[in-house]
Amino acid sequence: MRVWKQFAVAGAAAAGLGLAAFGVGGLANAQATDEAPHPGKAVYDQACAACHNAPEPGSRAAPVSALRKMSAQTLAAALTTGVMKPIGDGLDRRQIRDVVAYLAAPEGPQGTAWIDDNRCPEGQRGVDLSAAPAQVGYGVDTDNSRRMTAAQAGLAGKAAANLEVAWSFVFPRTSGLRGQGVVVGSTLFYPAGQAGYVVALDTRTGCVKWATPGGVRASLAYGRLGKDGPWAVVGGDGEGKLIAFEAATGKVAWKVDPRHDKTVPLSGTPIFAGDRIVVPISAIDVGNAMRPTFECCKAHGAVALLDAKDGKVLWTWHTMEDAKPLGRKNSQGVEMYGPSGAPIWSSPSVDLKRGVIYASTGENTSPPATVTSDAMVAIDLKSGQQKWVFQALANDVWNMSCPVGSPTAGRRPPGPNCFFAAEGSVLRDHDFGGGPVIWRGKSGKTLILGGQKSGEVWALEPATGRKVWRMQFGEGTPLGGVHWGIAADAARVYVPIADPNVPPEKNAAGLYALDPLTGKVLWSWKAAPDCDGDGRKARVPSCAGKFGISAPPLVVDGAVIVGGLDGRFYVLEAATGTLMATYDTAVPFQGVNGLTGAGGSIDAAGPFAGDGMVFVSSGYASFGQQAGNVLVAYRPRR
Repeated sequence: MRVWKQFAVAGAAAAGLGLAAFGVGGLANAQATDEAPHPGKAVYDQACAACHNAPEPGSRAAPVSALRKMSAQTLAAALTTGVMKPIGDGLDRRQIRDVVAYLAAPEGPQGTAWIDDNRCPEGQRGVDLSAAPAQVGYGVDTDNSRRMTAAQAGLAGKAAANLEVAWSFVFPRTSGLRGQGVVVGSTLFYPAGQAGYVVALDTRTGCVKWATPGGVRASLAYGRLGKDGPWAVVGGDGEGKLIAFEAATGKVAWKVDPRHDKTVPLSGTPIFAGDRIVVPISAIDVGNAMRPTFECCKAHGAVALLDAKDGKVLWTWHTMEDAKPLGRKNSQGVEMYGPSGAPIWSSPSVDLKRGVIYASTGENTSPPATVTSDAMVAIDLKSGQQKWVFQALANDVWNMSCPVGSPTAGRRPPGPNCFFAAEGSVLRDHDFGGGPVIWRGKSGKTLILGGQKSGEVWALEPATGRKVWRMQFGEGTPLGGVHWGIAADAARVYVPIADPNVPPEKNAAGLYALDPLTGKVLWSWKAAPDCDGDGRKARVPSCAGKFGISAPPLVVDGAVIVGGLDGRFYVLEAATGTLMATYDTAVPFQGVNGLTGAGGSIDAAGPFAGDGMVFVSSGYASFGQQAGNVLVAYRPRR
């Protein structure tokens, strides 16, 4: 049960996958222990233990302690249609039922009490949508700038240096929080993926205005369902369905499947483009390839444009042609296919005035290499036709059966589905995990900016994709460099570097501010580990090696807020890089909804703000990081 690539485990909404056929619907009333004989232990020991009992540094596998915080529905969905499907395909239905029962968190007596007992008073459940949204999606705006004015956030940047916890909300059967919310007026819409709900919370108290089942995997986008339709929040679930929830009531307006390939997930966040919705589509073969008998590889990424009124697909742009047999077999005698890969993990940006979508891609997973991998692309919004492509790294053909760097790198030789390892691939896995940023300068100059896991930052001309400048920090790794994206205001580009478990002499973990016009470094702030005092080492065992900045920054009125892999988040002065405040979220919390929980690593979902509050999703068990299950709301100290 390895955790593949940049996926979190699929949401609990996968109960709709027909999981009753596996007999898992009523499991996990009492979690199994190693002391008591259990048929699922044998399955776990055979299929899962090698990766999950003691993940190695740099491993992408979650520890077994994190698996045991997940629901039966989450685990079963992961094994049948999600990130663990390569393992699940080797198990029969009884084995899946047994291993899920062995691992799953107890349902507990609370049922939906974590929602029901925290409902807002009758007269305070209304959702007022008259205010402008604080953000429209993962990138705050359609430019993906992750920049907010004081008016948008409801607080001055300096106020972020003096925060206190206003409330926390604890999610059951959850090991990680992967999504950001959207704030409109006094309502926070939030995707509680593993808990299986999208919730509307009161920003000031955390009470529940509405809650609707739907395991949205990533962040939410906010917009109108057609020119005269209702306002809605939209996100993709673990089944690959895009769901539109009416913002006022939580009612599901529509649920569609926009994928060209029903095997691939929706990992990135959609974005509204007027009365249309841009949907990024990723791929899953990077992990499937670890199975020697898998026909590697066929899946590829895409961008789909949907009519916001009903979810109808208007066009789909593909990162490459469909894969074909390569006329060769792997060492296990299995037919090989290509080209494949170039998934789109992140939320695209949209220039509505120019009518252009900008998206970024990942590596190829089988040959032949395409020019669309590890790239930024421009797509015509109206027609779906490609305008240009800029490839940052050529011939990065890689999947998880391969070592990183060369056929002899790492601790293991290439697997059967790394059949191309000695044929010229750079084997780097240096894709773009974050979407392009449309930077707009005060002089009217516009650039397209992007950060790569190589630690490189690129600036391109928007009309042609021509390189303007490049800057690099460190050497990058498959989980290092710029992992989930950058931020920008009119004066600076803010570049977070993760670099987990990179040796000190090469580690560039921290935050860097660049001149958008030249790429010149204006200031830098280096992150440092903190495993001392107050039980931090016990609370965050990975603190010594995983302390960099992986989640994207948030710029609020002259302050930059960044979350760290060790659970701390920081507030820096945007103009100088001066550290103004540090907060630790990797601590126990008593939620306003009656549950006890704890924070952990901050990854994938960056801090977000609105209505005078700063919100942090704390906990991310993937990649051997610290599990957690708490949404923490901060307000300026009184």
